[in-house]
Formats: sequence, structure tokens, C-alpha cells
Amino acid sequence: MPEYINISDKDHKHETRLPEELPILPLRNTVVFPYSVVPLVVGVPRSVKLVEDAMNGDRYIGLAAMKDSKVEQPQPGQIHEMGTVGRIVHTMRSEDDTIQVVVHGLKRFKIEHWLDSSPYLKARVVPAPEEMDLGLETDALERSLRDLAQEIISLTPGMSQEAANVLAQLKGPEKLVYAVAANSGLPTEKAQEILNIDSVNEKLETLIEHLTHEKQVLSLGKKIKSKAQENMSQSQKEYYLREQLKAIQKELGEGEAGESAADEYRKKMEEAGMSEEARKEAERELARLENMSPQSPEYSVIKNYLDWLVELPWGTLTEDVLDIDHARTVLDEDHYDLEDVKDRIVEYLAVRKLIAERGTPEHDTEKELQEEGKGAILCLAGPPGVGKTSLGRSIARAMGRNFTRMSLGGMRDESEIRGHRRTYIGAMPGRVIQAIKRAKTRNPVFMLDEVDKVGMDWRGDPSSALLEVLDPAQNHAFRDHYLDVDFDLSDVMFITTANQLETIPPALRDRMEIIQLDGYTEHEKLHIARNYLLPRQIRHNGLRDSEVDFSDETLLKVIRNYTREAGVRNLEREIGSLCRKAVVRIAGGDETTVQVTPDRVREWLKKEKYEPESKEAIEIPGIATGLAVTHVGGDILFVEATCSNGKGNLTLTGQLGDVMRESAQIAHSYVEFMATYMNIDPELFEKRDVHVHVPAGAIPKDGPSAGLAMVMALTSLFSSRPVRSDVGMTGEVTLRGRVLPVGGIKMKVLAAHRAGLNTVILPKRNEPDLDELPDEIRDNMRFVLVEHIEEAFEVALETGDTTPSGEDLSKAAKPWQRNVPPQPPHIGLN
Repeated sequence: MPEYINISDKDHKHETRLPEELPILPLRNTVVFPYSVVPLVVGVPRSVKLVEDAMNGDRYIGLAAMKDSKVEQPQPGQIHEMGTVGRIVHTMRSEDDTIQVVVHGLKRFKIEHWLDSSPYLKARVVPAPEEMDLGLETDALERSLRDLAQEIISLTPGMSQEAANVLAQLKGPEKLVYAVAANSGLPTEKAQEILNIDSVNEKLETLIEHLTHEKQVLSLGKKIKSKAQENMSQSQKEYYLREQLKAIQKELGEGEAGESAADEYRKKMEEAGMSEEARKEAERELARLENMSPQSPEYSVIKNYLDWLVELPWGTLTEDVLDIDHARTVLDEDHYDLEDVKDRIVEYLAVRKLIAERGTPEHDTEKELQEEGKGAILCLAGPPGVGKTSLGRSIARAMGRNFTRMSLGGMRDESEIRGHRRTYIGAMPGRVIQAIKRAKTRNPVFMLDEVDKVGMDWRGDPSSALLEVLDPAQNHAFRDHYLDVDFDLSDVMFITTANQLETIPPALRDRMEIIQLDGYTEHEKLHIARNYLLPRQIRHNGLRDSEVDFSDETLLKVIRNYTREAGVRNLEREIGSLCRKAVVRIAGGDETTVQVTPDRVREWLKKEKYEPESKEAIEIPGIATGLAVTHVGGDILFVEATCSNGKGNLTLTGQLGDVMRESAQIAHSYVEFMATYMNIDPELFEKRDVHVHVPAGAIPKDGPSAGLAMVMALTSLFSSRPVRSDVGMTGEVTLRGRVLPVGGIKMKVLAAHRAGLNTVILPKRNEPDLDELPDEIRDNMRFVLVEHIEEAFEVALETGDTTPSGEDLSKAAKPWQRNVPPQPPHIGLN
């Protein structure tokens, strides 16, 4: 068990028990004084071992300076015998296997004799307390040393006032001596000399002598500097400071040699072609930067602001390629069909070409025409996967412009568009300005993706901020909050994309030219898969064209049985999966050329995900096939109706919206109204509860276009005549049986075609919408146009006797053709 010695600390009124045997850590060019906290770097292996053992023990070590700093591993005779007992406060191991140690000096000790030198130095030590004579002389020496230290602090450049405050708070001559000695930059020999002195008064006198000399040197240096500055003219002073700044920047690697940061910014400002307002703002901020210390927190803020100003393409414009034939060729290479979009781009280029050939118009109306041509803002609306986003890149390539894109999906912060004000920490320009900077031109093709998915919360409404961006009458002076100067966006060609137009605010929708992109037909998907998707997947999977072969039957099977979508995104995904299966066969050496047949599609892609709806034959009454438009394009939906004993109540399920629920109520009332005409017992409506359900109950549904299907489902239920399974229908109905027009005819018909339906019942007033259908759809499908519901009965319902006399419906007198319309008993006027 080690023996301990008592080290007294009268100021803290306690005794610290330290071991009489201490491991000795040799210090190179360093002397640790009592009461000081010193960081040390330990790298010698035996010293590292010493620190590790001390950390596992009581943490006390002896700190003694080396007599010769060049010795790598000093022996007992090469170390001063007077040292300081230290306690390890903290250690941290570095990547280079050295240990960073923080030690707290406690009291002096003297080495009595050495004990061991392996694995590290150990010695028996005795306390070496200071001799202190309390009296007037000690007080005078203490006061002189304190005042002298204060004067040196004031003369030393970079020394903060905190050092003077700490010095003033020290109590007692002993602590003052060691605090001043530890922070005076004493040579090692001088510091060891002070540590060796026993008398505190002698220590004070030695330090006063040293600091007096230092004070004289500092005063003389300050006098010389002041005299030189007085003799230096203003131009010489600026030259001297600039040369110093250049040298400092060169050492730090900032800026080019011989060129200051301010000169660089001035050069960039000349080349940037800024507007007058932006130039004045940049010059004002540059003047502030020149008069500011680089250590100032605002220095980096101003520098970042100037970087944004000089790097924006204020005057950089790409020249439009106004070759209309070239534009058509590029658009046809990248996309199949989409004729409306292609025609609109060609029109845009034709207008620009005509204006460029005829020069700048002089009349106001022609100027307005020119601005209208520049400010075209297209909105490509349609289901996912039809090629809206990729169209932007094709348009940019056709026009010879740079392309940049910004996604608006889920954006809820207005500052994402307008930027943050510079008063905030970490402020940045909005994403519009950031995208313009990335594009490096002032007239890129700028795509704003998912404009229908912009949100709004307490941070603002981004869609309102987009009003200024997308308005040709305002965006020539778009003001970002961060830049706080106008930037011209009028030459930018904005293209937005959306899946649904209903969620776009009306004011924003009014600023855009809507181009509707509907889903693809089966024939179009086959063409796209053959000429676009398949070659791309062959390249992406490392195949050659000769190594894999897809027949049209194979592609049609994938289209019909493994994808059901308006676009072609999932189709490409399935084709890619087949290509990877082929890669496995080729890489394994099983085949050199893989024939992908329909049977292999079934084997590799497993069970078919979809089957044509026509195969699901409707055999029981009460089910009708309706057509609807969703956010992914057209789709079919089934309307199911059933009844049970009750009191004539109507129940509606399937997450139906208010409009759709009203359509169901109208259908129920109309079928009850027409009961006699349809050979239906009117008393059934008083004895039966009716339940109407639209499957996919987890999906909200709304709109009036399912009214015709609901009438058919209820009529089928009460007349016991099933609805034909190959017939789809859409249309809004009224209480008097009129069929009103609805929207989305093209997408609904395409959905019916994809589902295998061959007959579609449409409102008569939707006949012009059939002109938008592809030729192969019009040639292969039957369209029945009706004005009244009764006209659809003979097409939709299975053959059966429905008239009171058993006559054919086409010959029977219709209710609206009779002189007096039939009135049910419960309907009348008061």
C-alpha cells in the first residue's frame, strides 16, 4: 500500500493527500506551475503507458521539465528535480495514437531519489512549499506585479479585456505569481528558475524584472509603429495594407495571387451584366464588405449574397432553334402521339420565328402579341405515366434551350418560392432563383412538376407565390426576398404538370394554358413498348438487340394481363423485369438468344395481375358497369344493387360524395316513377329496402356521371333482367329521365377499351368528344348516344319483355311522347 504526503492549500482550507511515490512525466520546452490547467500532447510510448496507468489509478503524476529538449527518452539525471504535482483531468486519444491530456497543477515537489526507469520513470518525492513573508514588502511587490501585468495586457495586440478581469480577481501573492508566470510566455529556463525559487517575494521580484523588460520592448514597438504610420501617406498606407491582405489571402489559398476579393467581385460584376438596380445593391454591399473584418459574423453573410448576385445569369440567353421541322423531328423521336402538345410547341416556335424575321413591332398591339408569345405557360394535365415530365426535356431539346426542373409536390412553405429574407440566419434564395442559377441562362425551359400537389399551412401558401412567377404581366420583375432586387423571368418558358386540375387554385389555373394528356390505347402502348420502352430496357440491362426477342403477342399479354394504367410506367417496369430474366439465361450460358414468348411471360412474371372485365360475366340482376375518371386516368366501376324486406329505405355505401349520393336518390326515384312502364310492381318500392354499393369502398368517389349506371342497376334489380356485361355507360340523369353530358369522355372510353368492353352508352350531347378518339377505338367499339334513359334500356339490358303490352321498346310509346306524362301516386302538386 503506497504512503501519502499531505499538501496543504490554505486558500481552500483543505488538505490533499498525494502519494510519496509518483510517476514522473518529462516535459519538453514546458514548465507546469501550480494552480494552472495545461493541455499536453503525449506521444512517446512509455509516457503513453504512464498516462494510461495513471488514469486507471489515482490520476496523480509528477510533471518535471527536461534539461535538454533534444533528448527523446530522458534519464533521471537529464530532468530537473523541482516539478509540480499534477492531476489528470481529461484525456482523449487521437487518430495518430497520441494522447491529448489536460492536467491541473497542484503543488511543487522535489525529487528525493529515483526509484525506477521502466516501464516509465518513477521517483520518491517530498513537498516543496513556498516561503512566504506576509508584510508591507510582499503587498508592495504584489501590487507592482499586478499593475505591471495590466499594462502589458493593454500593450499586447489581440489580448482581450477578460484577461485583465481574471487577473484582478486573483487573491494572494502565490496564485498571482504562478498565474502571471504561466501566461507571460517565459523561456523554459526562466520559467524553471521561477519554479525553483522557494521565496514568494523573490519570485515576485524576478517576475517584475522580466515584465519590466517586456513592457519596455512593447512600448518601444508601439512607438516605432506609431511613428511609421504618421510618416506614411494615405496612398502608401493603402498600398501597404493591400499588399498585406494579398499575402494573407495567398497563404490561406483565398482568391488569385495579386488580386483582392473586392477586385474579384468588381470583375465579376462587370461580366455578369446585372440590371442597374442589382448593380447598385451589389456595390453598396461590396463597400460594406471592404470596411468589415473577415472575423465579423456578417462578413460571410454579405459574401454569400454577393456570390449569388454575380453568379445569376442576368444577361445570358441561349438562342432559340426556330427550325420547325427540326422541332417536329425531335418531339417525334422522344414521344409517340401527344399531337396536341407537339402542335402547341410548333405554334410557339412559329410565332417566335415570325417575330424574329419581321423585327420588333412598333405598335402597342403587336408588342402585346410579342409578350404573349414569350410568356407561354403550358400545363400538361393527365394521369401518371403518360410522359408529362419527359416532355419538358424534349421541348428544351427541340428549342435548343437549357432545361431545369423543380418539384412542387408536398411544398407548404411560401419561402421555398420567394426565398428567405436576409435577416434570418441561414437565409437562401427561393428555389425558382436557385433553378435559374443551375440552368445558367435566363431563358431555360422551366418545368414545375406536380403543381396540383402544393399544400398550405401556417408558413404560407406557395400556390399564391406562384401567381407572380407564372404571370407574364408580372414576372418580368420577379422579386425574391433574399435578393431583394428585380429579376426578369419573362423569357423563361414555364411548363407545369398536374394529375388533377380540380386541386389547382382557380387564380393559378387561369394563368396556364391547359393541355390535357389522356391515357394510351392498347395499340399506342404496343407501339410505345416496341419503339421506346423495349430498346431502353435492353440498353439499361446490358443486352444487345440480337440477344432478346419480344413478339407483339408477348407485349400484348404484358399490356393486357400485367398492367392496367393510363400511362406506360408499369409497362416499362414489367418489360425491364423480363429483360433481367433474359440476362440470367444468357449470363448462365443456357441460351445465346432469348425468345420471350407469352408462355415465358406467365412463367417469369407469375400469375396474371389483371383479367379483361368482359370475362367477368354479369349473370345476376342488379349490377351495371359504369365509367369514371380518376387521378390515374379513366377506369371502370361496378354499381351493385340489392334489396330486402323492409319499408322502402335506400342505403348507399362505397364512400360516395354528396353529388354521387344525390345521383343514387334520383335514380331510385326515377325507377320508381317508371315502374309501371317497365312492368315492375310499384308496391315493391314500399316493401323492399334497397342497398346500392359501389365497390372499392376504401376509395372516395363523387360526381354525377354514374347516374345512368345506377338507373340501370336498379332497373335490372326490380325487373330481374341482368345488364349486359360487355356494355359500359356514363351520363348524368335527371328526375324526368334526361341524360346530360359529362366530362372525361376520352379517358372513360379508353378505360372501357382496356377493360374489354365493346359497347359504350354516352349522352347525345357528348357526340363531339368522339372526334378525339383514336381511329382504332372508333372502328372497334360501338357507341350508343342517348338523350333519354329509356333509349339505353334496349341496349344495356338482356332481352326480355318490359313494356305493359309486350311490344318492342323502340315501338312503345315513350313517357315523354305521351300527351300526359304519367305521375306516380305519391308525386303531385299541392
